[in-house]
Amino acid sequence: MAKEECELEFEDFLPSMAERLGATGLIEELCKGFRLLMDAEKGVITLESLKQNAAGMLGLTELGEEEAVEMLREGDLDGDGTLDQMEFCILMFRLSPELMEGSSWMLEEVMGKEMVGLLLDITNKKM
Repeated sequence: MAKEECELEFEDFLPSMAERLGATGLIEELCKGFRLLMDAEKGVITLESLKQNAAGMLGLTELGEEEAVEMLREGDLDGDGTLDQMEFCILMFRLSPELMEGSSWMLEEVMGKEMVGLLLDITNKKM
């Protein structure tokens, strides 16, 4: 029997969560998600904490080393090999095309116009 490649697919619930919770509520939920995945001692998401907590707390047993490394690489804006809370929230927005397209109002509500401009600049440079 040939080994099949396993590709993780996620349904994008962020737009419906944003609609239901509002901007502040969505950011609070993203922060809760960050805390679930972070290394409690370091206060950031590391490769080890992502693999361990994604499987243990979220049931994502299919998250392999390669996917975890890619997720960290994609979200790591400062190059330290980890995700802090802001990087995690930015990554979640970037992974939701629908939310990215219509999210400037939400980001402005939570972060202010200056931070939205910075976020968009970072996102455009990273892509």
